[in-house]
Amino acid sequence: SDVSTTAVPSSLTEKSESQDDMKLIAAVLEGNFSNCKYRALDQKKIDGEGKASIAPKRLCLNNKRLNIWANQKKAVILDGPFELEPSRRYSVDVMSFRVDTRIGGISVGLFAYFGPYVVQISALFLGYKHAEEVSLIKPGVNFLTMESISMLPPQCDGVVLVAWGEPFDAYEGSVTWEELKESDYHGMKLVLNQYEELTE
Repeated sequence: SDVSTTAVPSSLTEKSESQDDMKLIAAVLEGNFSNCKYRALDQKKIDGEGKASIAPKRLCLNNKRLNIWANQKKAVILDGPFELEPSRRYSVDVMSFRVDTRIGGISVGLFAYFGPYVVQISALFLGYKHAEEVSLIKPGVNFLTMESISMLPPQCDGVVLVAWGEPFDAYEGSVTWEELKESDYHGMKLVLNQYEELTE
């Protein structure tokens, strides 16, 4: 019998959600929420200070390399997770972190919870002589994607800062994640724009 290769069409619900996302992004860009079913709220500010060294357990949907590093015990949660209200929508206005300039050989990224998984929102590799404060996202630009809007996925209930790779100290050679978090990581700053859905 012939096997059909016709793609299954997206459900009306998925199409509707995609259109809603585009309306929200357009509203953010234009500063105009009059034709959008979301209302802008005050910004949510998160200042991280680092916690116990924990390996990320959730699979990442859009960065398979992170999954490999985590399986090899070469990835760690630098900060978080920070809880969010899943009924709201969020976009990232500012995301930065501080780490000693002599530390390199690692990538650091902001990840958002999406069901039982995480998705990468932005990330950068730290090589030699980076700034002490590293920005992943500033207002109007995501330095990974170069997009002007960095939306978190729908029903997102948390964000986390993750690092992976093989960290080294320019003066002392290789360092452990525990040593890095104890002595060389100096916190993060995250500012989220948040929106709530209007009830009709």
